[in-house]
Amino acid sequence: MAALRSMTPLFTAEFAVRPFIARYPERAFALLMRWTRDESEHVRRLASEGARPGLPWATRVPALIDDPTPVLALLDRLKDDPALYVRRSVANNLNDIAKNHPDRVLDVCEAWLDGASTERRWIVQHATRTLVKSGHPRVWALLGFTRRPQVAVSIITVSPRRVRIGDEVSFSFRLASTARVAQRLVVDYAAWFVKASGASSRKVFKLKVVKIAPRQVIMLSCRHSFREISTRTYYPGLHTCEFLVNGNVEARAEVALNPAR
Repeated sequence: MAALRSMTPLFTAEFAVRPFIARYPERAFALLMRWTRDESEHVRRLASEGARPGLPWATRVPALIDDPTPVLALLDRLKDDPALYVRRSVANNLNDIAKNHPDRVLDVCEAWLDGASTERRWIVQHATRTLVKSGHPRVWALLGFTRRPQVAVSIITVSPRRVRIGDEVSFSFRLASTARVAQRLVVDYAAWFVKASGASSRKVFKLKVVKIAPRQVIMLSCRHSFREISTRTYYPGLHTCEFLVNGNVEARAEVALNPAR
């Protein structure tokens, strides 16, 4: 691990540190805690990134997923790090933990927001992005959004309603406030993608953050491409799109996807 500390300013070392965390957790975390005060931002970032429970393309460390207590102790020492490089890792680490321990992460974020700097508020916002997408009820007030929005959403156009793999569909819809006060809202859309088995899986896409005045009506639109990419394969079938306001499904539309030409 001392060698990894020396090498990490030159190239990534978060994958290499994980076997030590898995086999010698107490000794490894004692050293990682020391690294949170290292003069090098690369070493401080390694302390967070190496301990991420859901580090992409990395070997899983089940103990970190089951009990993130030692990871949270690391992140608490890094929450006001002067380097954005480190703070981004802290936010991503918290976002990983939130997938299995949402309320614990929300407790941490609430504590961190007390007297928080702009930089720390950014960490909280970035760390709760999965909770926003899943519509966790505690996240809205935490981030300053209206907890129970009063709105009416109606679909105006879906064009075209039948597409082929590789094509694009556009939606426009009307968002009307039914409240007597201004509301701060997160508007997203979710797509239920048909899988090879014929079942469907849901994915939420970011759309817009809006502040809407009492009784105001606004028009919104979005486009979705059915062009295949390396991380997604499309299959023919009926795809449902949901339009969400602060995590609540307010309207739905269906698109028939046909095979490519």
